Amino acid sequence: MTTAPFDDRDGYIWFNGTLMPWRGAKVHVLTHALHYASCVFEGVRAYDGKVFRLEEHTARLFKSAEVLDLKIPFTPAQLNAAQIETLRANNITEGYLRPLAWRGSEMMGVSAQSAKINVAVACWVWPSYFTIEARLRGIRMQMSQWRRPAPDTAPVHAKAAGLYMICTLSKHAAERAGYEDALMLDYRGYVAEATGANVFFVMNGEIHTPLPDCFLDGITRQTVIALAKKRGYKLVERHIKPEEMATAQECFITGTAAEVTPVREISNYRFTPGEVCRVLMADYDAECGKVISAASTAA
Repeated sequence: MTTAPFDDRDGYIWFNGTLMPWRGAKVHVLTHALHYASCVFEGVRAYDGKVFRLEEHTARLFKSAEVLDLKIPFTPAQLNAAQIETLRANNITEGYLRPLAWRGSEMMGVSAQSAKINVAVACWVWPSYFTIEARLRGIRMQMSQWRRPAPDTAPVHAKAAGLYMICTLSKHAAERAGYEDALMLDYRGYVAEATGANVFFVMNGEIHTPLPDCFLDGITRQTVIALAKKRGYKLVERHIKPEEMATAQECFITGTAAEVTPVREISNYRFTPGEVCRVLMADYDAECGKVISAASTAA
């Protein structure tokens, strides 16, 4: 699907406290974040005009900023209001929000303690296209050659821009090989996560998911865990060896963009999306107030 370039669109972006025309929201080529990855961000969804888990996402943005030594010059309440304001200014009801904070161009070098901290919020349309039946077909994933880093080598619990470099590389390689996404192991060789989503496995009626000790404990992940427990499923968080995937009957990933997406293949491992996937997809849709197009059956 062809979309307009993200620097050439109609609409408005909230930029350092003010709504401005989309095309005017620019930064300099010597912005510190472009050279040294001094940037944190969030991915947030809006359903039927309501922002899902807004406070939780904003709280994580501030926590990520603290980890990267960025002092956001706004309060969480102001950032919450900015996201709602941006959504309404663009007249979007089903969409994706991207709040972010980054070091500017006042200093160029590894040390940039006097650089201004900029904050922006953008949003764009992200409709819900598929019925549960269509989504149950599942995606295909490839094992990545890259691994999630150890907690003492990178700020692994921050949603920091620099941590996504190996995600982009992994996803590009997977797409070139005909897959939709990639599964990454952690630095010890345990199953970690997809390039932008957490992963779950159904093993003999129990739901198993990797312990998030070196990657993000996603907000969607937390939501789905709560929904699974409410349904009475046994939920096990633990270290999972790659070969254990052979014992799983179902697999799915969770994330702001992915929501609850079944997986039918991870390299040589095969899964059949079934009852657990169906139940948790429906429960998640209901939890976030998602509107599904009943007419759509595209896979």
